[in-house]
Amino acid sequence: MKHTAEEITLKNGAKGLLIHVADATVMNVYINFRAGEYLVPREKWETPHLMEHILLGANDEYPRARDFQAEVEKNGAYSNASTDVYDIVYELECADFEWERVTRLLRTAIDKPLFLQEEFDAEFGNVREELAARANNHYRQLGASSRKAYGLVSETDKERLALMDNVTLDDVREHYRRTHTTDNMRFVIAGNITPSRKQKISDILEEIQLPRGERFIMPDEVVRTLKKPVCIPNETVDTLYFYIDTFMNRRLEEHELDALSLVNALLTETLYSKILGTARERGLVYGMNSGFQQVKLSSNLWFGSQVSVANAPALFDIITEQLGNLFRGELAEADIAAAQAYAIGRYQRSAQTVASTAGGYTGRYFFDEYIDDYYAVPERIRAVTKQDIIDATRAMFTDGIGGLGVYGSVNPKLANELNEQIAVLWQQGV
Repeated sequence: MKHTAEEITLKNGAKGLLIHVADATVMNVYINFRAGEYLVPREKWETPHLMEHILLGANDEYPRARDFQAEVEKNGAYSNASTDVYDIVYELECADFEWERVTRLLRTAIDKPLFLQEEFDAEFGNVREELAARANNHYRQLGASSRKAYGLVSETDKERLALMDNVTLDDVREHYRRTHTTDNMRFVIAGNITPSRKQKISDILEEIQLPRGERFIMPDEVVRTLKKPVCIPNETVDTLYFYIDTFMNRRLEEHELDALSLVNALLTETLYSKILGTARERGLVYGMNSGFQQVKLSSNLWFGSQVSVANAPALFDIITEQLGNLFRGELAEADIAAAQAYAIGRYQRSAQTVASTAGGYTGRYFFDEYIDDYYAVPERIRAVTKQDIIDATRAMFTDGIGGLGVYGSVNPKLANELNEQIAVLWQQGV
């Protein structure tokens, strides 16, 4: 969707982006605080999550959570919140005609929560059920275990369940007091933001009844290579889930990010891609994913899938072969052109709603206040060269930090054998 993005700084220290989408019929509001689990002791891990569940509940104007939610949703509006290791995001989506009313309600929820004991008790049970359900997601359990093994801040859902009883309502109140300040607040608002609405948005957010504070810095997580694979046997699972991770001890530059987006397209994102396409032709695996992400001090490239035990060695051979081809520059210009066309099309499809347009900004902006130039992305992708792809791929393996995580029908012997298959990647990448 055609749009413009403008950053504003409020008098109270809060900052954010206003994404103007002319003639939009909805408005999306995202309010962020660095208030995630990294800011609490391990034994109090679930404090931010419980706080997030309670906050969009009873407040000074609506003393019952159900009454507040009924007021938010009466004209079809939607509200939600989410917590991760680093931050909490409160969000709403509403029809254009009532954006002001609903935004004021969200502000009220954030700055005037009651934190009632009865709501804490109820949401404690709801969070327990949420974590219990997530604990059956094998990818989540493997991902969290692997992240922890690499030295990143993480707990599995099963571990989180065991830690819940340590959290009290007073812990929630204290975490709110510490983290919910205007200097720690960032926002992204997308919709038909006319000049008059821009002023109203500023007024609403400047009236928020929160103190000044600090914008918390991200944790200095130092990744380490695995001495042995992360191996989580589960006899009830017939297949094998795996993640192959490699890390670089610095953040990626923008041209490297563009190059790695093509690496994903080349290797796993289509049925004709080098890894997934080859594996599918041989009947080895149904699907496969790859991606890259960054924390404060490092960058990560990963590959993951679910595969039968019998097919795993053959799939790992394909992974090492195709990555080795990239290291050596064995890549046709026609393949690069196809990946570029796919990546550009995928990027343009990703912003077909107001919510998805806003989502193109929230991740980077909330993490490091980076504002991507949306309309420059296609040209940047077209500018990626064969050598850029080679260099970016090799760079991710140069530091020798990475390894294998497996979950399901696996034992340490098999995990070690699969790990030996992929160990060559870090040798070839140097």
